[in-house]
Amino acid sequence: MTQAPLRPLPVDDYGRTMRLRQHDREILALAVPAFGALIAEPLFLMADSAIVGHLGTAQLAGLGVAAALLATLVNVFVFLAYATTAAVARRIGSGDRRAAVQQGIDGIWLALLISVVVVAAALPLAPPLVGLFGASSSAAPYAVDYLRISSAGIPAMLIVLAATGVLRGLQDTRTPLVVAIAGFSANLLLNLTLVYGAGLGIAGSALGTVIAQWGMAAAYLAVVLRGARATGASLRPDLPGIRACATAGSPLLVRTLSLRAVLLIATAVAARLGNVEIAAHQIAMSLWSFLAFALDAIAIAGQAIIGRCLGAGDVAGARAATRRMVEWGVGTGVVLGALLMVAQPLYLPLFTADPSVRSQLLPVLVVAGVMQPFCGVVFVLDGVLMGAGDGPYLAWAMLATLALYAPVALAFGPHGLVALWLAIGFAMLVRMVSMALRARTGAWLVTGAVRA
Repeated sequence: MTQAPLRPLPVDDYGRTMRLRQHDREILALAVPAFGALIAEPLFLMADSAIVGHLGTAQLAGLGVAAALLATLVNVFVFLAYATTAAVARRIGSGDRRAAVQQGIDGIWLALLISVVVVAAALPLAPPLVGLFGASSSAAPYAVDYLRISSAGIPAMLIVLAATGVLRGLQDTRTPLVVAIAGFSANLLLNLTLVYGAGLGIAGSALGTVIAQWGMAAAYLAVVLRGARATGASLRPDLPGIRACATAGSPLLVRTLSLRAVLLIATAVAARLGNVEIAAHQIAMSLWSFLAFALDAIAIAGQAIIGRCLGAGDVAGARAATRRMVEWGVGTGVVLGALLMVAQPLYLPLFTADPSVRSQLLPVLVVAGVMQPFCGVVFVLDGVLMGAGDGPYLAWAMLATLALYAPVALAFGPHGLVALWLAIGFAMLVRMVSMALRARTGAWLVTGAVRA
């Protein structure tokens, strides 16, 4: 039997196929290296959790509280990366590379100024901050020690955020990948040496992470300085430029504070359930963060691509790229959720040998796995709207999510860890609906080198 000849694709189908392939190549070229860079932070935390978890449940519970507080102190300023990415990408799209680099340098100076205030507040307030979480008397001292030592790395972490935003906006996600791999490797070796070799316990874990973070910051600064020399951008602090960075990032600060409040409420509720529950919650949150940053790799591609498209006035390209990235987000979420559930026997022994912690953890991981496809949509659209500079909408949407989530978490969370994680899933569904509704409109598609 002879095979019928293949029918050529219609011109429209062929053109659409070529456009999809072009989008896929661009998304992958940015997202794959971004994935490696983004997971540096959760990998740091996962390594710390795995190493500290074998010291004891109280130490792991203390790390859980301290890590949540430290992440809050740093990640509320994630706009240093996100707003910088969008602003730099717009200028790249308009063809002004010098202005793009200058925008990034202003963001780094803003990061340094913010870090002075954050460290000055974190050191004396460590004990009362830990106390707010209701940590047990056995876990609280470990949490305070970890938080105080880790405060020395806050300036480095904020510099890394701002410098990463510069490189992403310049459509370079490979350099952050190289720095992230080096930083994680150094962190793992330092922690093993200081925790077990030097016998410093949880303090050694914090110290090793601080040293690794400063090494990463130094590497990023060297790259940005080289870019400044190549374009003629000034390295001096420019107050109007710094003020503009702060103004552009203010809505994202509100958005991030609201998001951190969602996670902090979850940690506070889990801490009051007991040491076993907060230890299980800490492991689940470490894994959740890993998956979240993996999904956020596509969102980072979205920030860079959408910012560049709108800077060049390409509205149709921005819409087409958005549709394709949402498809990537859903597909990636399905794969990650399945892996989280079926690979439990492989990764759980790395975190704890306590059977009671494992018993609490297993059903939570099923809930987290089912949520991943929805999370894929949330993270991608979050990145798209950030790339468009649509910060005010993101701020109001996240405030609304917090207002709906808080009473649900506080009412149902005390009934157990699974109930608490179902409340977290409810928050993600609310975010998905609010962002999908916005993406369907054209209000976010504002073109130009600077969003008016």
